[in-house]
Amino acid sequence: MKTRLLSAADPETPKLAGEIIRRGGLVAIPTETVYGLGADGLNPAAVDKIFEAKGRPGDNPLILHVTGAAQIELFCHDVPAVAYELAERFWPGPLTMVLPAKDCVPKRTTGGLSTVAIRCPQTAVTREIIRLAGVPVAAPSANLSGKPSTTTAAHVLHDHDGKIDAIVDGGPCQVGVESTIVDLTERPARLLRPGGVTPEQLREVLGELIVDKAVTAQVSQDEVVKAPGMKYRHYAPQCEVLIVSGGREQAASYIRAHFAPNDRVLCFEEELPLYEGCAPLAYGREAAVETLSAGLFAALRELDKPGIGKVYARCPEGGGVAYAVQNRLKKAAAFQIVNAEEAP
Repeated sequence: MKTRLLSAADPETPKLAGEIIRRGGLVAIPTETVYGLGADGLNPAAVDKIFEAKGRPGDNPLILHVTGAAQIELFCHDVPAVAYELAERFWPGPLTMVLPAKDCVPKRTTGGLSTVAIRCPQTAVTREIIRLAGVPVAAPSANLSGKPSTTTAAHVLHDHDGKIDAIVDGGPCQVGVESTIVDLTERPARLLRPGGVTPEQLREVLGELIVDKAVTAQVSQDEVVKAPGMKYRHYAPQCEVLIVSGGREQAASYIRAHFAPNDRVLCFEEELPLYEGCAPLAYGREAAVETLSAGLFAALRELDKPGIGKVYARCPEGGGVAYAVQNRLKKAAAFQIVNAEEAP
């Protein structure tokens, strides 16, 4: 198979991509979060191709992408009023809602569950592709399963050249981490994955919000999960990742004391002088957390190379978008964290 590279700026691209999806093919689509690997979400055979291309576990649910809130009732039932309140405020945008699925949504798309994750992406060309395809588009992140997510068309091409029909190049993703996922089938609502819509913003609409344990710790492989990215090790380069928390000077002292040849340091731009000689790679500025969000996966992909021993990673503190960056780095590290202020 020859993978076609389509430009988002070409007015013919939405029609071409929509046709591929409608006939059961795979198209990598740009969104504000990450690039997604899209297929007809109502066609089990097409959805199978997503799992095959990614090497994705079959019990890992997919997100159904739609053009707007009016489509929620086409694929979900018993939709609470708050779902429309959230859509009014955050759609199009990086928010996914888990709702009861109608029978028209295949179990292959839902990971065997009675619920479905649904969102409306902010990227205009992708909404137009969905509209012209005439079907909701199931699309997980377009990386190989477990590896760092794709935030450029070049990342997708690296992982899937010759394996998928087309890639729509919409440039670098603005948010850079996958969408926030909130489960609305429970009361209070439950945060399943943090992202560009923050817990603080959700609480302004929902009031109470429970944070699922999968956000802050590794869950058992035997557990049934309702959303992507909750169970398996995700976002990880092939080498070991260790998060080093604590103050800048203490963290630098710990890392330098344990640093070995072929190790790398993933840090904030402000910290680069502290790691001279330790092959540091900055993924953004601590003072501008949105740059950390946008740069994280590109940096993790840069570190996904043979010969690297261990990556010592620095992680932002606090809430807001920093909370999503923490979640992705912790999953990449399989929740291995050392506090430099307490460690020997």
